[in-house]
Order: sequence, then structure tokens, then C-alpha cells
Amino acid sequence: MRPVAMTNMNPPSLLDEFAPARQFGEFHTVRVRAAADKVYRAIKDVTAAEITFFRTLTWIRRFGRPGPESILNAPAREPLLEVATRTGFLLLADDSHRELVLGTVVIAPEGAQRPATPDQFKLLAGPGFAKATINFRLEDEGETCLLSTETRVQATDARSRRRFAMYWFAIYPGSAFIRRMWLRAIKRRAERPEGRASRPGRL
Repeated sequence: MRPVAMTNMNPPSLLDEFAPARQFGEFHTVRVRAAADKVYRAIKDVTAAEITFFRTLTWIRRFGRPGPESILNAPAREPLLEVATRTGFLLLADDSHRELVLGTVVIAPEGAQRPATPDQFKLLAGPGFAKATINFRLEDEGETCLLSTETRVQATDARSRRRFAMYWFAIYPGSAFIRRMWLRAIKRRAERPEGRASRPGRL
């Protein structure tokens, strides 16, 4: 999947409201042969089992430890975004059929209170934090849609930035692969004929 330039005819991304600056990030796109409303449903309904190697790579990332349910230890058959928003991610914005934005705190000082609302997430700026924001965005092209996902990470001080840089260096290849496979799973779900069961990805 190759990057596609955004045009000035499209409205600004909601991601800019919550992550106007970043030190780390990635961006991926795929074109989907389906109407925007069907693609948006697929974004919300896609499961870990449909994303190729998702469960294998997240198992490696948590070093094989079982741990509690989370985005890194997701049930195979539940919508992945539902798992995310009940285990540490905040739903920051949901503009139906256009864009969905999630956020989470990936580094925080010991004992720090985590943001519980989109406004709290937006205003979080004290030292010792790193915030990750991810979106799924649709550009309706009529019979097709351009689907993109972008991840932005902003650290609030130099020490947190150095800590996250080491982590990012280690996980980026797997993270980028997961994002691309996630888009492909959404594409498969959105393009399949109505009534046909979803096809699991490779574990």
C-alpha cells in the first residue's frame, strides 16, 4: 500500500485537534471498493482473528505472558475497537462515516491520574507523559473509499521522549505491519458480499 497525498478539498483531520504535534508516527492507506457506510461498519466490527498475524505479533510483544485482556491480548472474535476502548483507550472523536480517533497514555509518572475524557486527554501536558493517538479516516470517492490510519505519539519532555524512542525502535516494524494488515482486514470485510462470513486472517 503506497501513501496517498491528502488534498486541500478534504476537511482537516480530527487527529489534529488531539495530536497537533508529534515526535513519532506512521501513516498507511488502502483503497476499498465499497460505500463509506459499509467501510465504517467494517472499521468498527473487524476482529483480531481477521487481522493477519495480529495475535502472533501481539503475543511476541507481550513476551508470551497471558496478562489481562487488552489490545495486546484481545479475544479473537470480538470487535477490536471495542476491546481497545474498554481496556485503556479513549474514544476521542467519532464523526460517523468520516473519521474515528482513539487515544491512550503510553508513558506516565508513577501514580499519575490517567485522562478519562477527550478534553482531559487533549490538555494533558505535564512532564513524564507520552500520548499515542490513532485514527481511521475515510475519503469517499463514490464507488470506492480511500481508507487511512495514522498514529502519532507525543512525549511531553525530553526524558519521556528518549524512553519512548527506544521502545519505538523495537516495536515499529511489527507495529507498521499490524497497521497494514488491519487495513487489509477492514477492506476484506467491507468488500465481501452481504451475508458471507468473515474470513480469518493467519494467526
